[in-house]
Amino acid sequence: METIDTTIPAAYRVSHLDALEAESIFVMREVVAELERPVLLFSGGKDSIVMLRLAQKAFAPARIPFPVMHVDTGHNFAEVLDYRDQRVAELGLQLVVASVPEALEAGLVRESADGMRNRIQTPVLLAAVEKYRFDALFGGARRDEEKARAKERVFSFRDDFGQWDPKNQRPELWSLYNGRHHPGESIRVFPLSNWTELDIWHYIARERLALPSIYYAHERLVVERDGMLYAVNEFIRPRGAEEPFKAQVRYRTVGDASCTAAVRSDADTVELVIEEVAATRITERGATRGDDRVSEAAMEDRKREGYF
Repeated sequence: METIDTTIPAAYRVSHLDALEAESIFVMREVVAELERPVLLFSGGKDSIVMLRLAQKAFAPARIPFPVMHVDTGHNFAEVLDYRDQRVAELGLQLVVASVPEALEAGLVRESADGMRNRIQTPVLLAAVEKYRFDALFGGARRDEEKARAKERVFSFRDDFGQWDPKNQRPELWSLYNGRHHPGESIRVFPLSNWTELDIWHYIARERLALPSIYYAHERLVVERDGMLYAVNEFIRPRGAEEPFKAQVRYRTVGDASCTAAVRSDADTVELVIEEVAATRITERGATRGDDRVSEAAMEDRKREGYF
């Protein structure tokens, strides 16, 4: 009986990271081919930093053919804003800042009693989408982060109110993406959907990408609140019997400083972070985001309203 040699020659083998990179680049090129006014959401976090590198590769040697946008809550880590501005300048990109403080001043949104601004980012984001007529928004969400994100499509349709209907999603068979939409509607696009946190860190190591310093272990004054370590700063003050103390920590996400916690860590290099992430059993959002602990469906509720 004739046998077929299924051994793949070494020269044709594609690594796991190469396959993920190729898929993400394909998605980005599809968006630029199908839609008119894309924008990449860039917070200065590790996932959006990886997206920028993928966009560089997707369109090299040309420049990245769309602007980047940051929804600025006004509660940012200074290290992250410095990194954002430096990276945007290096790549010669147009930066659109959708400002929550300006929206508060204009009366578009109202701050909640706890001072957390994460939820009121949504109307600010939607107003910017309408103002600049963006019809596709690249986001850095991954399916391994959280269950609402796990079931969202790579091309996620949003109606003319910016809302997501999880029970009415478009099929994506054989990597065929449907970007059809009417004026006022838009598509959220998630090129990193199939990546994991560990993939992101392996890619950062392989591409030698610089990150904001708070991703690595450092000493910081913190308070323990609801089982998480929050940095003491102008946005987080000790409450009641909370006693600030110094701890060796790092950040796994770099969102709004009023609801993003640190984790205890001695990982001060990318190699040590990879070892740490490989051993952990809690996602970075589960371990560090106070806004996701509001309810079991906190993320899905926000996404239905138009969140990232």
